[in-house]
Amino acid sequence: MSSHRPRPHEPGRDSARAYAVLGIGTFAYFSAVAQRTSFGVASVDAAERFGAAASVLSLFSLMQVLVYAALQVPVGVLVDRYGSRVLVATGAALMVVGQVLLAAADTVLEGVTARVLVGAGDAATFVSVMRLIPAWFSALRVPMLTQFLGVVGNLGQLVSVIPFAWALERAGWSPSLLSLAGLAALASVLAAAVLRDAPPGTGVRRREPGRRRTGRVVRESLAEPGTRLGFWVHFTTQFAGNTFVLMWGYPYLEYAQGLPDRAVSVVMTSFVLTNVAVGLVLGRLTARRPGRRVRLALTVTAVIFAAWGVLLLWPGAAPAPVVLVAVCTIAISMPASMIAFDVARSFNPPHRSGTATGIVNVGGFTATVLAVLLTGLVLDALHAAGFRPDRYDPDAFRLAVAAQYLVAAAGAAGVLATARRVRHRHGPGRV
Repeated sequence: MSSHRPRPHEPGRDSARAYAVLGIGTFAYFSAVAQRTSFGVASVDAAERFGAAASVLSLFSLMQVLVYAALQVPVGVLVDRYGSRVLVATGAALMVVGQVLLAAADTVLEGVTARVLVGAGDAATFVSVMRLIPAWFSALRVPMLTQFLGVVGNLGQLVSVIPFAWALERAGWSPSLLSLAGLAALASVLAAAVLRDAPPGTGVRRREPGRRRTGRVVRESLAEPGTRLGFWVHFTTQFAGNTFVLMWGYPYLEYAQGLPDRAVSVVMTSFVLTNVAVGLVLGRLTARRPGRRVRLALTVTAVIFAAWGVLLLWPGAAPAPVVLVAVCTIAISMPASMIAFDVARSFNPPHRSGTATGIVNVGGFTATVLAVLLTGLVLDALHAAGFRPDRYDPDAFRLAVAAQYLVAAAGAAGVLATARRVRHRHGPGRV
């Protein structure tokens, strides 16, 4: 008689229904990424529509990302209380309103308000879908499925790069944005109809989000050095790709590198496909070598900024293959940022998962705010000083992008400092 004891049955976990729930949640995140990244594609058209300078134009993405970052902790608390279904459906509905408003906007204020609504809806999506994974799947599957969510969700960028860019060129501003609003509406309906917060019979426990309890959960999450490490890993790894795809990628490729529209679409599509390929590899590495997560994150960041260095130091416009390789290297930042959530998850109990994930997610978007704003300010300052007659001159872009190295250096310092605290509290070998 075998002494092996079978694992206890966990109702609903790893089931067909679990994968259906994950599929709808991933589609909602896919839609959110499409809404998030659409303005990066439309930034040149927006500059003409609103008559905006670089720093004013950056306000569209800046306010969107600021709202996204500011709402991460409140969303984490709300999803721990009300569940993923309510937050995902509501977030998608907010993005519908935002895109419809942007389609009709004639002033900078109206446009920025629209992007604020998109940022608010986007903020409610990722943390909420992330919470579904440990609720519906066994622990061994969580790291790979977390990467799966990031990889497939980020394919939403392809919607911006291909069909939205095509529609923008041929149908114009309003029809193309309304088509994105339709995608978000579909995500909202499916989330409300299909998503469930946990398998039936598992008894999801929720408590009233009183101020004292909410404050205690946030304080406990922040007091855990593993949460702060996740924040800094996300800060350091994500912003390079995020800044590129949300705001400055299209203008840089068009003006600084002189690529035609079709070539820009090919490069940006390759950016997205790189996310898929690298994300799967990083998911396996994270699951198998958790003690090397910090080293992996810092190595990825160094490689990304080495690729930027090649483009910035190249005399004149770089050859198209060099641009393609460099942009694909920058794209690694997106899947690499998912390491941060695995770090935070390994140091926080389930009842703090939403809050801790929200805190971590603030990191990359805070860095993105800094990088987007810094790039725009440098471009405008150089133009005002008469450095070049064209605001988007290649040499001006070199200096503006080089300013992002300051953000990377601050992030790397934060990672190293908090990693020491984690090792002091939890022992070596954990990160």
